[in-house]
Amino acid sequence: MQQRKPTAGRPTGTDGSDFSYRMVVDSRYTKVTKEKSRLRLLILVQAVIYIIGLSCASLTTTKEDGRNTLGIASSAFGLVCSLIGELGCRRSRVNLLRLYLAASTVVMVLLVFCAVRSRLTMEARNSSGTAAKLELVGFICAQLGAVVQILAIIVTGSLASNMSPPTKTA
Repeated sequence: MQQRKPTAGRPTGTDGSDFSYRMVVDSRYTKVTKEKSRLRLLILVQAVIYIIGLSCASLTTTKEDGRNTLGIASSAFGLVCSLIGELGCRRSRVNLLRLYLAASTVVMVLLVFCAVRSRLTMEARNSSGTAAKLELVGFICAQLGAVVQILAIIVTGSLASNMSPPTKTA
């Protein structure tokens, strides 16, 4: 192996004096990566809540009440919203993230409404057994989903503002 000649010296710009000219990653890019990972976790939790809500809504159908079509449809649409949010997060599309935010908020309001309505009708019928337990699980999931939705609104808003290019001041 050939050794470096001591007379060649150190190349210019490598003695540490060029630190002020080096590029530094803007803090908003590090915020974006942290918020993307948080949003992906929240989207995953929301998808699990939607799956549980979908299964509870479809399993608690009775002959007297009929099918809980609003709960089933809103849970299914919630899964589509989760997919839109994941695509927006993965491809860094602010418009998809805003669409996800608006649609998932509407879905979560509908799920909470369906859960409260089914809980009230369950108490009016004095139901017991498996259907009552499933409705209770659906109610708890809807309330947990509302908390997760609030966190998703905060994280998505911050992510969208950090993903948008900064305005140039004159």
